[in-house]
Amino acid sequence: MKNLLLLLLLIPTISFGQEQSPFAKSLKKTFKFATFYGAVNGGNSVSDQDVWSVTHDGLQNEIIETPFDYSIKFGVRKIARLGYENREKVFYDGTEKSFSDAATIGKIKGFEFLFEGDYTRQQGTNFLNQNHFLRYVADDWIAKVEYLQDGFADVEYFESTQRYRYKLGKKLSINVGAVQRLSEPYGYNPLEDWLLSTGNLHYTDLAIQEGYTMEFDGEGGVEYCDPTGRCVATNSEVWEALIIPMVLSDYTEQERNKLANTLQHSLVVGFDFYHYTKDFWLHSWGNLMPYHYDNDGQYSYHKFNNGQWLDYSGGLILGYKFNKHLGVFAEGKYNKYWNRSWHDFSIGANYVIF
Repeated sequence: MKNLLLLLLLIPTISFGQEQSPFAKSLKKTFKFATFYGAVNGGNSVSDQDVWSVTHDGLQNEIIETPFDYSIKFGVRKIARLGYENREKVFYDGTEKSFSDAATIGKIKGFEFLFEGDYTRQQGTNFLNQNHFLRYVADDWIAKVEYLQDGFADVEYFESTQRYRYKLGKKLSINVGAVQRLSEPYGYNPLEDWLLSTGNLHYTDLAIQEGYTMEFDGEGGVEYCDPTGRCVATNSEVWEALIIPMVLSDYTEQERNKLANTLQHSLVVGFDFYHYTKDFWLHSWGNLMPYHYDNDGQYSYHKFNNGQWLDYSGGLILGYKFNKHLGVFAEGKYNKYWNRSWHDFSIGANYVIF
């Protein structure tokens, strides 16, 4: 964040200074045609919900209110638009989504980058999403470093890759190389220590360890309180359905955060295909990691998976205009790392009457 703000202050100085140092000239050239943007977007969330429960005091009603949704997005990008991409708006407002950002190769050779952060509240839950990358594409090699944090998919990692690129004509290229990924040990499951011999989870003891308490009134009633002493449930149904999942989630995140990140070295092979005309375009890419070096670490994913596994990612952008009136499109991307998947897609048709 501080570095981004510093760059925002430096750009005007570089642009309007009368005398520029070699470093200033180089920095200005690097950010030429780049766009800095920041935006806040919001709207109402789901409506209030009535929740009824039966306790020893009779029928009780609770209204669950969900605060409004919002997102705060900021970033800077310098990525050449492909033929099928159009600027629909005058300003970046933080709602744009470009599937092609995930492609291995861009429209041009050379240096491109994206630094974007998004803090979002959706249906009362806060998420932090980040995507930052630096990419350099040459005729016969590719280098890229990327940091990704997807709060919705609960995945976060730093990745660097170096690949040899072989061009098969003007539209298709294949690549092979190495990938290094730094992430938390995803194979680690903190709840395994709380499993009973029957395979069930001893969640009550876990909750007590985390500071939750149970107060019995001697007449069959019970109150469940959180570590601050606040009553969070007055019957076992609410306790097991609402509170226990939250306890397990908080405990799992807490224990995972105690561990140091692990470095994973992998072999990668990939391809990129790009064809564009005004009536038909096809852009697709894919990456496959079939082999991962096993350093025999305590939290190695090889131990969790009992051996090797496949990590892969890919995307497809397709558009076809039958005539001046009718056109169809399909766009999407899919990622699967450490058996965690996240994806986006869009498909539809347009018919214009004139």
